[in-house]
Amino acid sequence: MASKLNRALALIDEAHALDPNKVTIGGSEVPYELHYAQKMTKYLQVRAPNAAEVLRLAIRAQHFRRWETPRSSYPMTRPGYHAWRTFLKKRQAEQAFQICRDCGYSEEEAERVAALIRKEDLKQDEETQVLEDVACLVFLDDQFEEFEKEHNEEKIINILRKTWGKMSERGHELALAMPMAGRPQELVQKALSP
Repeated sequence: MASKLNRALALIDEAHALDPNKVTIGGSEVPYELHYAQKMTKYLQVRAPNAAEVLRLAIRAQHFRRWETPRSSYPMTRPGYHAWRTFLKKRQAEQAFQICRDCGYSEEEAERVAALIRKEDLKQDEETQVLEDVACLVFLDDQFEEFEKEHNEEKIINILRKTWGKMSERGHELALAMPMAGRPQELVQKALSP
């Protein structure tokens, strides 16, 4: 019989596989959120290879069913963006909590997964910081190139500086070790220069 971790991960991935948004990876179309979750797990292995089960679950469920509440469903303003992110964190945490409970995790373990997804105590909680580092690394590796095509340089540099400020020293080391060239590299260098 599958372990509760494997059952929970399978349920999370089943939901990710329903994402109608696709990305082409190695010539095959993959649901975007499944791709994102797999990238999150890949970077967790690099950032914290001995991560506890609760962190592994939170990492995998961080964008749980996110496509159901698109960014466009909130005003395209800064307060609208923050309201959207706040709603998503709460919703994703509640859904992940229920999956964990359904798979045999205790209420305390399931709540810990939910707290990590909500990113509680960032900078004070090591596991929350690891989750934030991993999310930032995935952004830089997987989303940044497309993102930089859609926004002006000032906005991109501002976002890169905010992203950098959320990361730990270990996160910085991993980010600087990423292969980056051309415009993305130039923008990162500008963002990190005094």
